Amino acid sequence: MLTGLVHDGSMPARSGTAFAVTPALREAYAHGDEDELSEIALREAALASLRLLAGEESELPLRRAVLVAEVESVMVRPDLDDAVVRLAGPVVLREVIAAYVDNAAAESAVAAAIEVIDEADLGDEDAELTVGDAQDHDLAWYAPSELPFLLELL
Repeated sequence: MLTGLVHDGSMPARSGTAFAVTPALREAYAHGDEDELSEIALREAALASLRLLAGEESELPLRRAVLVAEVESVMVRPDLDDAVVRLAGPVVLREVIAAYVDNAAAESAVAAAIEVIDEADLGDEDAELTVGDAQDHDLAWYAPSELPFLLELL
């Protein structure tokens, strides 16, 4: 998906689904400031990235990736989760503010989490711990201009 964004200048979000600081997220975390709420939305997006990786086959290493973008039209979807929004269209490269991507040290944890993500969703405690191990890895920050170089290095 990142390769498509870099080459085509836009990328559709799977099912139009994205994550943001929403009114429902603010209400759920009444004591969190904007940075803390943004971090929660980022973690939710990173978890969703695991699910995307589980359904894809790629020659690239298994790494979670999250884009931060300022887009115009979003519809809040509290019926799905506190941080879920639906995008009206694709994400355009010029809207991207930052990219967060796992480094090489996270690959084995991400691979293990991908194998058990469905079981974790169904409440299997061991699977939840495995997914938690992947989520414990911090994502590295990249400027949008660095994406072509990052993809070359992968």
